[in-house]
Amino acid sequence: MSVSVQREAFDVGNEIAALTGNKFDIGAVASFVGLVRNMNVEHGEAAKVSAMTLEHYPGMTEAALEEIVTEAHVRWKSLAIRVIHRYGRLEPGDAIVLVIVASAHRGDAFAACEFIMDYLKTRAPFWKKEEGNGAEPARWVDARDDDLTAAARWEKRE
Repeated sequence: MSVSVQREAFDVGNEIAALTGNKFDIGAVASFVGLVRNMNVEHGEAAKVSAMTLEHYPGMTEAALEEIVTEAHVRWKSLAIRVIHRYGRLEPGDAIVLVIVASAHRGDAFAACEFIMDYLKTRAPFWKKEEGNGAEPARWVDARDDDLTAAARWEKRE
């Protein structure tokens, strides 16, 4: 299990190869890459986004991500998990987050990957500030109701 919080961009192919290299018990790899969008739709209103700045508390953030990854590993039969979350100023099209889960079977890989993303969106201590197109003021972004609902469904499972 590996967690990184970093400014630098990542290479998805290299990360998957590093996670799965010479491990022949892996039968499935599920991954997710989150990107910065050029708009944010809230309450039916679309707001242009020219950049997003993510802030975090070093040490606290890594510990929270490690806790999420550990919970996923315990709940599903994962063989390896890699999470990278970026911070700093990012522009539309930039990758924000990478989650890779390797397991013997696809069901465990998909479920663990989805669980990790749902919890990253609602429990990871990142603060996101979106910049508009100049005419719109910068705004702090909270977890969306959809994200909270997605994370809550995992609470019902054993």
